[in-house]
Amino acid sequence: MPFVVLESNLPASSFSEDFLKRFCSVTAAALGKPEDRMNMVMHPGLPMLVGGSCAPCVLVSVSAISVTDTAEKNKEHSAKIFGFLTKELSLAEDRIVIQFLELQPHQVGKKGTVMSFL
Repeated sequence: MPFVVLESNLPASSFSEDFLKRFCSVTAAALGKPEDRMNMVMHPGLPMLVGGSCAPCVLVSVSAISVTDTAEKNKEHSAKIFGFLTKELSLAEDRIVIQFLELQPHQVGKKGTVMSFL
């Protein structure tokens, strides 16, 4: 049950429903998770600075159970996510930063309990 948050200073018009669905598909495939388990949110139009510049940029946070726990896995995830975002948003790789966070099953609530018990 991954959580993906994309924040950007790009306008909301850059993030259509179609973009969101395609980003979900690419990210789910990268993480090896089914699309119906993904949780995503976009925050466009934010005042942002990356690498000392306020030029167009994106910050992505990927939180998940058991798939973001090693450098090797995150290197693979990163390559796939960067490939999509650089192409779709016409951004250079240095204008995108991805943060990977490993969640434990007891940290994710669903259906009135936590994932440890589901």
